[in-house]
Amino acid sequence: MTCDLLVLGGGPAGYEAALEGAALGLSTTLVERDLLGGTCLNRGCIPTKLLLGATAAVEELAAQAKVRVAAGSISTDMAALCTRKDRLLEATRKAMRQKLESLGVTVLSGAGRVLRPGLVRVDGPEGAQEVPYATLILATGSRPASFPGLAPDGAAVLDSDGFLGLTAMPASLLVVGAGFIGLEMAQAAHRFGCSITLLDALDRVAVQEDPEVSAALLSQCKRWKWDVRLGVKVASLKTVDGRAALTLDSGETLSADKALIAVGRRPNSADLGLEALGVELPRSGFVPVDEHLRAAENVHAVGDLNGRLLLAHAAAHQARYAVRHAAGKQPGPYAPGPVPSILYGCPEALRVGRTARELQDQGLPVQVSSAPLAANPMAQAHAQTQGFVKVCWSHGKVAGVTACGYDVSRLATTAAILVDQGWTRDQALELIFPHPTLDETLMAALAAEPKNI
Repeated sequence: MTCDLLVLGGGPAGYEAALEGAALGLSTTLVERDLLGGTCLNRGCIPTKLLLGATAAVEELAAQAKVRVAAGSISTDMAALCTRKDRLLEATRKAMRQKLESLGVTVLSGAGRVLRPGLVRVDGPEGAQEVPYATLILATGSRPASFPGLAPDGAAVLDSDGFLGLTAMPASLLVVGAGFIGLEMAQAAHRFGCSITLLDALDRVAVQEDPEVSAALLSQCKRWKWDVRLGVKVASLKTVDGRAALTLDSGETLSADKALIAVGRRPNSADLGLEALGVELPRSGFVPVDEHLRAAENVHAVGDLNGRLLLAHAAAHQARYAVRHAAGKQPGPYAPGPVPSILYGCPEALRVGRTARELQDQGLPVQVSSAPLAANPMAQAHAQTQGFVKVCWSHGKVAGVTACGYDVSRLATTAAILVDQGWTRDQALELIFPHPTLDETLMAALAAEPKNI
């Protein structure tokens, strides 16, 4: 019997697609080859936040000790944390399955491959079965990237999956890649007392962010006494005598107990049978889609797989749209609006909308207003007053918000509304911001006189 909606992948995108399909009354089948929840739940966002959350008190104490109002030490039990993590993730997977099944979604374990338009074969633990479909949602996600000479070896050289599988933190860690993944995981290791060496071929950390954010993050890394090497290229990285041995193009060698490769992600687009749909993959492997996120007739590719934006909340949003579009409920092209991006840890970095440089590149007028966290009572209370909130304006409307500092992720939803609705300065000043909150620094940035750049 043909199902109305077949979803390949049970991560944030696939799960939301299945829920949306069930809500629309479609007979829905979800296929997952590994674990429900995908990378985000099992080997990405959530385990990383559990590490950062369990060790947050380390940074809190360090900040209060610096202003001489507290002293002491905090020791995090890594083994106990791993046990708690496994229990929480298993409970979440169980709850996801129960919700899907309670809504009438059929959940199949196995790998799906398109045989021809309208038909997918699922190879699972109990053998192969063919599943006819009316609409197919491809949501198979991504995996850690690697390169020749720079690949995990299962010993001392790890990718993000391997790092999050550790049951004990090493005494020293080489981190190759200064993007969000590398920075968040390095912070977690640092809080366990790990010595960090951070390397990147580019000239700044978090290179996709505002240069002022990159500078602030780099300054914090140096205060932590990390060995930061920017603008360097790695020639080789391998395990030698049980330790990670790294050689730079310059010939310099570095060694640590473990190494983390955090150089981006690659889509899980191989072995999906896309050629049967007439889909030709580019060298990157990301599935090309049109303005409706369609990869082929009656087939949508969403989330990390299409490479538009590798964020779990963006993937879920795309998935809901794709199902509604396929069902004729949302005929227009996909238009997500501003998507918040957050680097977690301490400090945090937040970006919603466009940066000043992006606006300039688009030939748009740009003005900027900003406010420091130094005067914020909540930042003062936590003794973490370094950082700022910056607002980018174009044609008198909020076009982007960037922030860096203590707990700035809590500003994300408000910032997204301001950017999405294109608030003016007068509108923003009419809004009452509660006191005392971190939000007041956003208010101060909105109230500051915008300046041309």
